[in-house]
Amino acid sequence: MVSAITHPSAAEGKSVSASYERLEFLGDSILGTLVALYVYKRFPGMNEGELSNIRTTLISGEMLSHVAEELGVGPYLLLGHSERGTQARGMHKALEDVYEALVAALYLDGGMEVASAFVERTLLCYVTPDLAKRPLSPKSRLQEVTQRDYHCGPTYKLVGEEGPAHTPTFTTVVFVESRRVGRGKGSTKKESESAAALDALRRLGYAKEASMGMGGVSMLPREDGDVS
Repeated sequence: MVSAITHPSAAEGKSVSASYERLEFLGDSILGTLVALYVYKRFPGMNEGELSNIRTTLISGEMLSHVAEELGVGPYLLLGHSERGTQARGMHKALEDVYEALVAALYLDGGMEVASAFVERTLLCYVTPDLAKRPLSPKSRLQEVTQRDYHCGPTYKLVGEEGPAHTPTFTTVVFVESRRVGRGKGSTKKESESAAALDALRRLGYAKEASMGMGGVSMLPREDGDVS
């Protein structure tokens, strides 16, 4: 399907099926299932947390964009005028989305067996037991330390969205005990939440937890009164 490699910027004014967005939605779910099933069968001695770490690493944007780049997808991506010459971050996100769209397209054309063979050949070859030791994400770390020290979990609130529809920037704030403790932004809601969690870890004094870092997201400049 041509739509699997068509960026939303090249499909403006056309049908919602003209770009890879709908296929990406389907491919995300299929990919998660295939990866979960694979690691569940391959590592019978691993617990839920270890299996989750492997799955999270494999379906991360960084990994999927890397795989798509290795497959040589980039030159074939159909971009609109507004996205030509896009910076690396924008291209990485597009490659991640296209990989998921390709998984969905293969599923729709050839069934789960075909989609599974593609994922196994291109992505699952990166699976190693060491991925089970992957550090917790900022959101998971913040959840862990706030439950331990504050006896409550953090809550997230989306407070801003700007930029064109196909390349938006989201802003999220995170609260602990009704107190705003972090702010962050990203090209997806999930990324903005991760950035806010990382910001909160630093502001609350969990330097070790925050030092793990978070690729692909950025924090907003600190404002007076962010943490009272």
